[in-house]
Amino acid sequence: MKPLVLVHGFMGGSAQWASQGALGQRRDLICLDLPGFGKNAGMAPVNSIPAFAEWVLAELTQRGVKRFDLLGHSMGGMIVQEMTRLAPGRVDRLVLYGTGAVGVLPGRFESIETSMRRARADGATVTARRIAATWFLRREAAAEFPACAAIAEESGLPAILAGLEAMQEWSGLGHLASITAPTLVLWGDCDRTYPWPQVERLWQSIPTCNLAVVPACAHAVHLERPRLFNQLVSGFLGED
Repeated sequence: MKPLVLVHGFMGGSAQWASQGALGQRRDLICLDLPGFGKNAGMAPVNSIPAFAEWVLAELTQRGVKRFDLLGHSMGGMIVQEMTRLAPGRVDRLVLYGTGAVGVLPGRFESIETSMRRARADGATVTARRIAATWFLRREAAAEFPACAAIAEESGLPAILAGLEAMQEWSGLGHLASITAPTLVLWGDCDRTYPWPQVERLWQSIPTCNLAVVPACAHAVHLERPRLFNQLVSGFLGED
């Protein structure tokens, strides 16, 4: 079976994909933990999107995975865009979920610079919980918030600052037109991190691209509406 590789976002981890088990009924799921985050929180942080992309590709090569479908969420969506640039022949289908092509995140709930300043002042745990709350429509009141925040809290301050720096320094605008893999852009219409102009840019710029907008969801559609999320992704990927 051709695998589906899931790449989490900023302060995420493989455990965030626990509700996506249904995607593994027709394919193998590979849920990675990026350096500095999740189960790999003890690894040295990485401070550039291309370096993250190279790390993921090397990890897949080490596991003997040559070709795959690829899904990236948030910062992970930036990473998978870089992966398609570095190794286009390895990616069959691409899902860009809750992400964009401009790493400075114009229109975000706060600027990258503000997040870095507040992280240094508040520390890792407070930062993890504060930012994780913005990922849900109901913020801290969301049923899924505690588990998601616990994963975010695994990130140390160096990894948080490195991740923010990686996003701030990255742009994928020049590469969008060269993405040849059939692509799905998936977005919650109340996303506080990636507003519509970022999503529309992806949709309009990638040659073979479909769009799915989920109403009344924020940045964590896969947690807020997991059944619908899984249906949209599996429907796009189709049969192996």
